[in-house]
Order: sequence, then structure tokens, then C-alpha cells
Amino acid sequence: MKYFFRLYLILFLALFGLGAQAQITDVNAAINKAGSLRYSSQRLAKAYFQLGQGIDEARSRKVLEQSIALFDRHLVELKGYAPQPEIKDTYLKLEKSWLAYKDLILGAAPNPDNARKVQVLSEEILALAQQGTVQLEKFSGSNAGRLVNLSGRERALSQRMAKYYQAIAWNINDSQSATNLDASLKEFAKNLAELSESPANTPKIKDGLELVRQQWFFFESALRQKAGADKRPQTTVATTSERILEEMDLVVSMYEKLPK
Repeated sequence: MKYFFRLYLILFLALFGLGAQAQITDVNAAINKAGSLRYSSQRLAKAYFQLGQGIDEARSRKVLEQSIALFDRHLVELKGYAPQPEIKDTYLKLEKSWLAYKDLILGAAPNPDNARKVQVLSEEILALAQQGTVQLEKFSGSNAGRLVNLSGRERALSQRMAKYYQAIAWNINDSQSATNLDASLKEFAKNLAELSESPANTPKIKDGLELVRQQWFFFESALRQKAGADKRPQTTVATTSERILEEMDLVVSMYEKLPK
């Protein structure tokens, strides 16, 4: 029996209800959902690495379940929406990689050997998800679309940083993990500054970005702590990465509603 049999049941029920859900009819919504695949790919790896280390296990398992269900649902919607053949092709390629990624994550209890494969596949999934998001932004041809993409990338970076941190803590990191973590820290701060200066920001978006900045202070501090045998630093990264994702997701939703 598969280790995550319960997850398969949850995901089957989630997919069974897909037909009753509203399809994508707006390009900004499509960009938002395309961006959700980016962060979900990284969030899944993060949760997998946390489970392998016994970090915040109940929450980590819930994160893993939610991320797989969301990825499945949004991928189906994006394939159906794809407004151009090349965009549809991107999501067909992504689907193949996603099936391999999901099978690896669900196939056995988290272990170091599989974790290294998860790290590689998470990068492959992220690259394809990024390609699809950029294609949709280009199709939109609007500043609102660009802001949805940019703010959505902050979600992915938040999870990407946590993924690298947990990989290093578990000693399953590759030679580039520390470099990529540092680069992601810098990119997140740069993007946040750019978003804060956007003339399109409404008062609510400004308030939302201020909450993100507050969470970024705690998250960045956690990421700069050295992982410890007591796992407290790893647990702090696990919790703060979820908080900043939640606040950033609200900002992305507000950008999605800007006029096209």
C-alpha cells in the first residue's frame, strides 16, 4: 500500500468535483492561477523536506495535501483556458512532469534519496510553470497582468527560499542551494520594493504590501538562522514561510482585480 494512500483519496475527491467549479474566463485570473503552480511546486518540496525531518508534521502534511490538490485543479483549468497553442503546449508538457513529481512525492515516506530527486523535479516544474505564467502575461499585454505576475512570483520565492533552507538543514542540498537561497532573498526584496512603488497601487494594496513587509522582516530573520539539532530554526522557517505566503496571496488577488 502506498504510504500516502489517504492523500490519493483526498485528491480523487478534489478532482471528482472539478466539473462543478467555475472555469477561468479572465486573463488576470489565469495569470494568478498560473503563478500558483510556481509556488505550489516549491511549497510541496518544502513540505516534503519538513516531513522528512519531522518538522511541524501535522501542518506540513496538510500543506502537502493542499498543494497537490490546488496544483491538480489549477492545471486542469489552465489547460482548458489556454488562449494560444503554444500556451496549451506548455501546460501539456507541465502535466507530464507534474505526474512524475506527484508520484515521487506520494510513492513512499520521505527519505533522503527521493528528496534529492524531489529537489531536481521541483526545479523542472517551476521552470515550466514560470514559462506558462510569462506567456499569459504577454498575452494579456497589460500592466495589471504584469503586476499579477510579479506579485505572484513573490509567492513562489517565499516557498523557494524555505525549500532551500530545509534542504540545507536536511543535508540533501546540491552545490547551488546556498547560492540560490541568497539570490532568492535578494530578488524577493527587489520585487517587493518595485511593487511598493507602483502607481497602480490602491490603498488596500498598499496596506497589504505593508503587512507583507512586516512578515518579510520575521521570515528573512528566520532564513538567516543556522539550522539546529533541536529543529527550532527549521520550525520557525516552516511557520513564517506560510504566514508571508498568506499575506502575499491576498495582495496578488487584489492586483488581479485591477482594470485590464
